[in-house]
Amino acid sequence: MSGCLDGKVVAITGAGRGIGRELALHCAAEGAAVVVNDPGVAQAGDGGDATPAETTANDIIAAGGRAAANFGSVADPKEAASIVEDAVAKFGRIDAVVNNAGILRDTIWHKMSYEDWKSVLEVNLTGVFNVSKAATPYFREQQSGSFIHFTSTSGLIGNVGQANYSAAKLGVVALSQSIALDMARVGVRSNCIAPFAWSRMTSSIPATTPAEQERVKRLQSMSADKIAPLVAYLASDLSKDVTNQIFSVRKNEILLFSKPRPVRSMTRLEGWTAAAIADELIPAFRPAFARADEVSAHVFPYDPI
Repeated sequence: MSGCLDGKVVAITGAGRGIGRELALHCAAEGAAVVVNDPGVAQAGDGGDATPAETTANDIIAAGGRAAANFGSVADPKEAASIVEDAVAKFGRIDAVVNNAGILRDTIWHKMSYEDWKSVLEVNLTGVFNVSKAATPYFREQQSGSFIHFTSTSGLIGNVGQANYSAAKLGVVALSQSIALDMARVGVRSNCIAPFAWSRMTSSIPATTPAEQERVKRLQSMSADKIAPLVAYLASDLSKDVTNQIFSVRKNEILLFSKPRPVRSMTRLEGWTAAAIADELIPAFRPAFARADEVSAHVFPYDPI
């Protein structure tokens, strides 16, 4: 039985554990040769272990698939390039890049250090740039290719204690949009996915209040394998006309996010003053304000389907 990724070569970062591992296993089951990238670092980005990437690659091979492990850090341009180079050297081409790798250094804003900021941006945003940039010459030459970037509702909506991660993940959306526009002329696609799933990355979410405990309970019911079919679709030729979009997966529900658009407008021909803004504009705009404390739990208050 043929799969939607027969003959394709897919590179997946952060594929040794969690969501990335499920993506790798599913893409391989759909026929892709998979480069399993994972340096095996701890959640905060320190350390290193070849075991996760090797285990996932070996599991794919044992099931009759094709895979190769790569241990490079996406934060380093040369190591990031090795992910794409391994795909071409071992499997002859590269058809899709899945930018899934990420780290967390969560802390409330006033306690966040420069190192907390820098390390998260280097992996979660600059790492996406590095891997995508390395694949671009191959995509341009073959006039095809798919970038699949993992964003987060922490960036799309916001989250407490994640200023660094939120900024990086919203930056991924902006980067994806620009890639989609710049590469459309050569038939290359770029899309984002915001996943809901219980994993090592989400296990650090605090659960001290009843509301937080309910949020974690919902997350625990959403397994990482639910995200994989959308990744396989976006990596395949089935999605050849789908680009510049932001998707989300929440158990058996797939959502499409809008881009920021104006929701209210007011014109004052004589110009604005601070007093006029306070007296006229803000009262008219206030019904359309986003709530000041909004997090994803407010946008998705219902149980996963």
